[in-house]
Amino acid sequence: MTHPQPDQAGLHILVKLAALVIILAGIHAAADIIVQLLLALFFAIVLNPLVTWFIRRGVKRPVAITIVVMVMLVFLTALIALLAASMNDFLTLLPKYNRELTRKFIALQDTLPFLNLHMSPERMLRQIDSDRMMTLATSLMTQLSNAMASIVLLVMTVVFMLFEVRHLPFKMRFALHNPQIHIAGLHRALKGVSHYLALKTLLSVWTGLIVWVGLVLLNVQFALMWGVLAFLLNYVPNIGSVLSAIPPMIQALLFNGAYECLMVGGLFLVVHMVIGNILEPRMMGHRLGMSTLVVFLSLLIWGWLLGPVGMLLSVPLTSVCKIWMETTLGGSKLAILLGPGRPKKRLPG
Repeated sequence: MTHPQPDQAGLHILVKLAALVIILAGIHAAADIIVQLLLALFFAIVLNPLVTWFIRRGVKRPVAITIVVMVMLVFLTALIALLAASMNDFLTLLPKYNRELTRKFIALQDTLPFLNLHMSPERMLRQIDSDRMMTLATSLMTQLSNAMASIVLLVMTVVFMLFEVRHLPFKMRFALHNPQIHIAGLHRALKGVSHYLALKTLLSVWTGLIVWVGLVLLNVQFALMWGVLAFLLNYVPNIGSVLSAIPPMIQALLFNGAYECLMVGGLFLVVHMVIGNILEPRMMGHRLGMSTLVVFLSLLIWGWLLGPVGMLLSVPLTSVCKIWMETTLGGSKLAILLGPGRPKKRLPG
């Protein structure tokens, strides 16, 4: 077998990089429809174990899918209604947030004069604009809200996916060129991602509920909204728990006091230590097999490509790409680079 000359090898690398740029640009341009499909796939993967649970107890698949989807719709409708009321009250109080934050800065300037914080109240109010704070508070929810606007299309896609999942192995067996290798890789990918998403959703629900109850006990306003934010950001690896703690801590500092702010921070720290560092590793293990650096970079890349939804689903998306690379001759070595460390045995290729 003849190896390509150095100049040809460089040309091949440039062609592959150009193709990668075109693919990424296409994904970025089609982010709206891709986000819809990814959300539908996410709900299908999370709901499929419930459908399977009903089927094992003698319920027909159409009836099981109808029950699960209807429960999901009722839950989402109630949650969205409560969140809408909380968001409306929160936006109404934004001018008060501005005044309180300005007062805190002025008090800090008087307490610590050596910091040279020469800020006038008028300048602070101009810089901390209500519209900017509203945009910051709702930036994470914008794309999710846009995607959920076509709720009928989303639900129909989820329903058809739940019906189609039982036929997928049969179709793949006859559609692929080398079905043994590819079906094994697909099975690994689906099993790993479904296991990750199901457990991550369960742990995120626990996180949101504990944060909600804890903030209610600490008498912090908008506890439900901050609990839902903690639930969503728990999908974001590494930095999600930190980001979810910042807004309620600032609110507690402004309207409750420094002690309550520290208590809120302690609540998030305990939840992160118990659920994120103890329960999650024990329940999930290391099934996805990616290094911490790759997880963080995937968060940035998928967030740029698909927005907030890409950040929430960055880990399972990267895991699917890694497992797909392991089934190809040229991609197996790249999959090693995405792994957590030295592989136990060399992958084919």
